[in-house]
Amino acid sequence: MFDFLNEKFSDAFKAIAGKAKISESNIEETLAEVKNALLLADVNFKVVKEFVAKVKEKSLGEKVIRGVNPGEQFIKIVHDELVQIMGTENTELAFEEKKPLVVLVVGLNGQGKTTFSAKLALYLKERKNKKVWLIPADTYRPAAKDQLKVLAASAQVFCYDSDLSQTPANVACAGLKEALPVADVIIIDTAGRLHVDQELMQELKDVKEAMGQYQSQISLESLLVADAMTGQEAVNVAKSFHETIGLTGAVLTKMDSDAKGGAALSIRTMTGIPLRFISTGEKLKDLELFHPDRMAKRILDMGDVVSLVEKAQTEINEDEASSMMKNLEKGKFTIEDFLKQMEMMSRLGSMGSILKMLPGMGGMLRQVGDLSPAENEIKRIKVMIQSMTKSERSDYKIINDSRIGRIARGSGTKLEQVKDFLQKFKQMEKMMGQMMGMMKGGMPGLAGMGGFPGMPGGSGGKERKKKDPAARGKGPWGNRYF
Repeated sequence: MFDFLNEKFSDAFKAIAGKAKISESNIEETLAEVKNALLLADVNFKVVKEFVAKVKEKSLGEKVIRGVNPGEQFIKIVHDELVQIMGTENTELAFEEKKPLVVLVVGLNGQGKTTFSAKLALYLKERKNKKVWLIPADTYRPAAKDQLKVLAASAQVFCYDSDLSQTPANVACAGLKEALPVADVIIIDTAGRLHVDQELMQELKDVKEAMGQYQSQISLESLLVADAMTGQEAVNVAKSFHETIGLTGAVLTKMDSDAKGGAALSIRTMTGIPLRFISTGEKLKDLELFHPDRMAKRILDMGDVVSLVEKAQTEINEDEASSMMKNLEKGKFTIEDFLKQMEMMSRLGSMGSILKMLPGMGGMLRQVGDLSPAENEIKRIKVMIQSMTKSERSDYKIINDSRIGRIARGSGTKLEQVKDFLQKFKQMEKMMGQMMGMMKGGMPGLAGMGGFPGMPGGSGGKERKKKDPAARGKGPWGNRYF
């Protein structure tokens, strides 16, 4: 997301880094690079021109704040102007008390309207505790209704059995009549249509006008779904749909792709329509509220820790996390716990997407390059662990040579790879124990912590008697791995 702009802005800011003060001469080069970056990202020319002018005006009029690097002040100005052109604040869907909300989903063909409709249904069900109905109103694409039914089943929301032999207006009204007494939110998935096709646009206008008979009973949102990769063409589309039916918001899909960001930075300024949501992946849960300030931070490699924390709160099972913490407090960290940790992290997204939400990590990731080898290694370890029995995950010390062979065969890995993982897990277990000991303050009996009061080898603690290795006999694998 915004990788192109992130890189270009980082390069541009190098010209002003380390300067003693902001002046017209030393920001000229930076502003030129910022301008080129925005134009290459397919941001509307008028938006770019106004943006650069305001940044220049504020930079030259800015009083130098003592203790703050002028370059950092400049970046702050750029950040604030990015927020301004994207809308200053998030505008959520408007719910009215005791009135169902109807969301009319519109857009061109192939923009992701049907998938977004299901994503929004799941979002409102889980985040807002709403009873949601989906109404298929695409009378042109035969598979659209079936697709929406499948997605609705995955989201565990109701999908109305529309009669697609009727006109879209009649379909929408028939669904509304059934849904109004029981639903909190009604999402109507309409057919994709070219904004230059007047007949099809009139048909959409007819749908909205037909719903006018329920005007006193509902609140209405009309959301345009646009592909983020279309750049400023999305602006032209938004203008056309807005003139026809009056949009209340826009949604950008495929934000996880190599979209350059032109649409996100142009739509609101050029149309006045706020961005409501962004779709960040193929899964139904990959839907985020659009926060202009957070998006600006992502563009400038400042991270988005707030969004990451919010996602963690929704994706991580509180009971699982609590159970794991109790084990750690007891000095216990098992392979099963480690597997749960990996699964929790995977629910947050890819390694790259998580790291990009941390301040300053964008530049590092560009240097590191492809993270797929690390991702593949994690997948391999997960398969390896899943090939273990429950008792082996609870106590890795019971794993002997024959068990290693079975785990390797079951996971399609080599014996050495299994042994290597177990050795590394042993080190991890020790480290986790030390960390918990530090948190408790006492840190008794933890290996490798000699020198601390109360620790083996330190002052005030009792030394454990060391057993003669020869007296122990062979370890469970015959090689004293543990």
